[in-house]
Amino acid sequence: MTGQVVVVGSANVDLVVDVPRHPGGGETILGGDLRRTPGGKGANSAVAAARAGGADTTFVGALGRDESADLLLASLERAGVRTDLVSRVDAPTGTALITVSPDGENAIVVAPGANARLELTATQVERIAHADVVLAQLEIPLDMVRAAAAARRPGARMVLNAAPSQDLPGDVWAALDLLVVNEYEAADLAHTQAAPEELAAALLERVPAVVITLGAEGSLVAQRDREPVRVPGVKVAAVDTTGAGDTFCGVLAAGLARGLDLAGAARLAGAAAALAVTRPGAQDAVPTVAEVEESAK
Repeated sequence: MTGQVVVVGSANVDLVVDVPRHPGGGETILGGDLRRTPGGKGANSAVAAARAGGADTTFVGALGRDESADLLLASLERAGVRTDLVSRVDAPTGTALITVSPDGENAIVVAPGANARLELTATQVERIAHADVVLAQLEIPLDMVRAAAAARRPGARMVLNAAPSQDLPGDVWAALDLLVVNEYEAADLAHTQAAPEELAAALLERVPAVVITLGAEGSLVAQRDREPVRVPGVKVAAVDTTGAGDTFCGVLAAGLARGLDLAGAARLAGAAAALAVTRPGAQDAVPTVAEVEESAK
């Protein structure tokens, strides 16, 4: 079973510079050569769902009418993602400005561009209605998250990767089946600083299931009326963490669409994310299904 995943989200061209350390306010530092690579939380997750997760994956997003859009479409199509429903709008394609320090940690500023102009068409809504899992993020207008959730069929899962972090209205919480966040985003949404298990318990008051990613420590899987499960991380030497969370989300969605339980899907997702951080870039770093399955053993 491959399962069908529709990712409703952002696509950006990443402008990446390696730096000896991230600059402080008002500070200028010298970095390495500029790299220009395909990215964006939605597009990254779609590439991961298809290439690393093996799901039949459609990307629904908005691109400009520029060369950056061509770069992104080519990357999505190489990964086997369906791009027939990508919208083209009269705005620049989204751009992310990224610095990467020697330990692989990144700092990112996003100019949304075309992403902010995404509006779902009837054809896109119809494709969403056939998906087993719908995955969205917060680099697109919140109304598009609402629309994607409303379009899913009964029994399909609505998954939100609540990044970049922002408060969610009650109707959005009510539309979700699964929330995926890192520790910082979990603390923002729970309005408290606490251990992951406590954060998950607070979030389960709003949503039926939560996965909190814990970096090298793996992830925490929590569902209502069940004991939380710690999924251990895969130890690797990180080169670039850009897109690791997106890879996790895409493979998690693909695993769920293929019929895995949440903890099983999180194990595969963690293995995929660990492989991704050993390589530079976002979409370029996404591993294959075979690599993920071998690592997960």
